[in-house]
Amino acid sequence: MNTSTVMNDGEPGQNRFAYGRGQRTLHWTMALIIVLAIVLGVIAAFLPVGQQPRKGLLEIHKSLGMTALVLLMVRLAWRAWAGEPPYRRPLDRMTHWASRAGHAALYVLMIAMPVTGYMFSAAGGYSLPWFGLFQWPRVLPRDKAVTDWGELLHDRVAWVIGAVVLLHLAAVAWHHWIKRDEVLSRMTGGRGRD
Repeated sequence: MNTSTVMNDGEPGQNRFAYGRGQRTLHWTMALIIVLAIVLGVIAAFLPVGQQPRKGLLEIHKSLGMTALVLLMVRLAWRAWAGEPPYRRPLDRMTHWASRAGHAALYVLMIAMPVTGYMFSAAGGYSLPWFGLFQWPRVLPRDKAVTDWGELLHDRVAWVIGAVVLLHLAAVAWHHWIKRDEVLSRMTGGRGRD
């Protein structure tokens, strides 16, 4: 299997130091979905419980969260199959380790957020919508203790994922404007900086 062809989704002339178009599209789509879900969750937290527009915002919030979880499974499988493109200049050991740790944390949190939200909603007897098209199966019985744990964990993980996303953005800015390396261009398809 030719790694550069796999990495670049078979696109002729594609920069071999950048992720392929498919992986980049998946990354940016998930980033948008996650940011939107966080924003809607924060707005809903300040609105009266059980009333509109809070209920409607939470329906969209839940739909986005479950969409992100499904896309994450696709992304993890794709990443396992395709790997990642090489760097023109490899990162130093500490930066490489920090990058791996940060991405691992993001992946764990991207799983934890929808799972804890599902726990909270399913065990609490709340809706489990997907954009009004269907309801996700309810695999948990109604249980106040599970609901309370799900709500508490969802709230705490939300703060952590918010902090890790900000750290991720700060690291990207540092790479792009301070180190002036190719880290951002790998996910934008640009030629990078030599």
